[in-house]
Amino acid sequence: FRAACCIVNDACCDIPLLSLIFFKFQIVCDVASESPNASFMHIYEASAAGLEIKRVHLARRNVSVGAALTRTKLPIYDVDCRLQEHADHLDYRWEQYTNLKNAISKNEGSLEKFSQGYKHLGINRMEGYTVYREWAPSASAAALFGDFSNWQEVWMSKGDWGVWEVTLPDGPNGEPAIPHRSRVKIKLQTPSGSWIDRLPSMIKWATQEPGVMGASYDGVLWDPPADEAYQWRYPRPAPPSSLRIYEAHVGMSGEEPGVASYSFFRDNVLPRIKKNGYTAVQLMAIQEHAFYGSFGYHVTNPFAVSSRSGTPCELKSLIDEAHRLGLVVFLDIVHSHISNNMIDGLAGFDMGQAESMSYFHTGEKGYHQAWDSRCFCYSNWETLRYLLSNVNFWLEEYRFDGFRFDGVTSMLYWDHGLNRSFSGDYAEYFGLSTNVDACVYLMLANDIIHKAKAVSIAEDVSGMPALGRPVHEGGLGFDYRLNMAIPDKWIELLKHKVDEDWRMLEIVSALCNRRYTEQTVAYAESHDQALVGDKTIAFRLMDSAMYDRMSTFQPADTVVARGIALHKMIRAVTMVLGGEAWLNFMGNEFGHPEWIDFPRDGNNWSHYYCRRQWSLADTEYLRYSQLGAFDKALMELDEKFGFLHNRHQWVTHMDEEQQVLVAERGPLLFVFNWSPTNTYKDYKVAAPKPGKFKVALDSDALHVGGAGAVAWDADHFTTPSPEKFNNRDQFMQVCSPSRTAVGYYCADDYPELASKSTRMPVTQESSEQAQQAGPSYAPPAVMPAAGRTSAAAANLGRDPLNREKSPEEHEEQRRVVEDLESGGAHSVL
Repeated sequence: FRAACCIVNDACCDIPLLSLIFFKFQIVCDVASESPNASFMHIYEASAAGLEIKRVHLARRNVSVGAALTRTKLPIYDVDCRLQEHADHLDYRWEQYTNLKNAISKNEGSLEKFSQGYKHLGINRMEGYTVYREWAPSASAAALFGDFSNWQEVWMSKGDWGVWEVTLPDGPNGEPAIPHRSRVKIKLQTPSGSWIDRLPSMIKWATQEPGVMGASYDGVLWDPPADEAYQWRYPRPAPPSSLRIYEAHVGMSGEEPGVASYSFFRDNVLPRIKKNGYTAVQLMAIQEHAFYGSFGYHVTNPFAVSSRSGTPCELKSLIDEAHRLGLVVFLDIVHSHISNNMIDGLAGFDMGQAESMSYFHTGEKGYHQAWDSRCFCYSNWETLRYLLSNVNFWLEEYRFDGFRFDGVTSMLYWDHGLNRSFSGDYAEYFGLSTNVDACVYLMLANDIIHKAKAVSIAEDVSGMPALGRPVHEGGLGFDYRLNMAIPDKWIELLKHKVDEDWRMLEIVSALCNRRYTEQTVAYAESHDQALVGDKTIAFRLMDSAMYDRMSTFQPADTVVARGIALHKMIRAVTMVLGGEAWLNFMGNEFGHPEWIDFPRDGNNWSHYYCRRQWSLADTEYLRYSQLGAFDKALMELDEKFGFLHNRHQWVTHMDEEQQVLVAERGPLLFVFNWSPTNTYKDYKVAAPKPGKFKVALDSDALHVGGAGAVAWDADHFTTPSPEKFNNRDQFMQVCSPSRTAVGYYCADDYPELASKSTRMPVTQESSEQAQQAGPSYAPPAVMPAAGRTSAAAANLGRDPLNREKSPEEHEEQRRVVEDLESGGAHSVL
């Protein structure tokens, strides 16, 4: 270590070694400055081989070294005592964060000012002139050119810190030197003397020449005059109490093959999202990406709105309309990497220069092998300015209400979390492989987001502890983490196990395997499972049957009956037990068939599989509409009872032999019968409190594709238990048909709902249909099986369409009712 001190001793004759933190060979050195009251803190990092020494951080602070290294106990140690074992690492991370934030405040005024770099860099209109500034410290010369100059170079001058600048005065009549919608580029001379053309790094819009296959992008100045600029009409809505997120891709949201516009999405998709009970919209592929097939994750221009779907003003109109509807809007933001496309994107500013003069790491660290993309250097000052300004830009300029950060696992670890699994051992998260610079960046980004009262969600598969704890406690500051293990579990069960082998403990373990001190977004599937090469849950369950066997005019065959039932059950149990928020990808709620395949050479650049067939969900005689109706019922159930954000979650019973799962969530009690054959007519379940319970949710209801075997208006009275029954003092008996999910509420707590005669109290539309169809049957809560008439019998003659059944359909349903009442196998219609 003395040798390491000598290596870094490039400025002073004697550098005392103050501390060695962790096993990272990190040397903290105090270097006397010109002022006796100030100090520079240099932190150097050596490789394990001791061959590479580099300066990681430089911060000027008006504190003594002793004070700087004094530790205070971080609050996260009280939240999770296991973190105390890794205090060296976490304290070091906290010091890096506080040192950097203090340095930003000292040199830039504040973190807020630092994150408004887009108002200083890029092309900005000022009073009487237009100024363009670009950070390109390794360039030997630079020039701006475009439509405004007849594509002749307008040379720039190099100022401090490697920032190039040119100022263009307004015209004689006050017109801007660079008109609105002008195409622009910057010409740079590389250190080797060659010339390259690039798009300005903070360009707000970029387009291709129409009709030219493979044409490169041009930067477009988006600076409309006052009378053309978008005028916001509606304020941001208040944050919803329950976060029910609708993940959407604007470009593929149309039914016709092609790229849908922001205006189309605003007018046609937003009303659906609102009507179906979601509270948030998560927009994918908004940041410009030259390769459409990347699903928006190979971003080329982080500040630019994707031009495929329209203009910046049209995106603002979409967000404004969402706010009018009471929906919050999240941006799927990509700061984990950048497209390797050097012609059209930010990667083109890498000219082989040193890491300190680049947005990216050099060498292997700068290239993501799995994604064929570039990796940011999060310790560089200008990289931080760029990324933090990007966060602030989308908040201020477009009024987004939050972000889903893509690829967070790739940011957190130097190996990007590849080729290894995370077992939950805390040593896996806090060690040599952890990218502390990226962690500090995310802490700063979350400071900005929460200053704006916005929401942040992390896509992290590793489960890093304290990722979802506030920054002031020592956490990374995210509000939610996506529970990415849940979809994997459903795929595993559907692919590798027959229904009879599904174990209740296995399902519960997958859904509940999370830290309850950190909030989680639950989802059964997302866009990942919908892509070509994979299958959605509905497609995996029903496959080719989805093409010609989804009509309600004929009884469902065994494949479709199973698929419809399990699709509803999987989504219901995931929402009930999987997290504190819910996410659904566009179309999955109604079991959209097939996969997503973006236009490419392999499919003759077709958009046929890159669209959403909304007409399937709108056609009442197709079972897609029934799946959509159940999803709406789930959303309305949470709206009425608020179970999703309720911290009370308790699994009271896992019956492996009968394949029944009973759980409490919030004020509701749920019974999930996973048996493919058995219906239990008087199944005994523990009740959370004494009283009368009624049905709140029924996946077996006719209008959602069930057989109608559950009595919606039945009163289920609890019976005291002399001894504890599944840790409860009382129980009740319920009818639990095969492959169904039924939710119950205590009628004493909700008298206004209990007084209604409805098939599903939380679904108004369904209630009206039920009342139009006739009075519902309400037998006593506990009656001997032989004396009970099933609800299916009471509902003969009506179906989800409120049409008369044919004689053949009457006969089929009577057969099912007789089968039920004789104790035979239950077949879902």
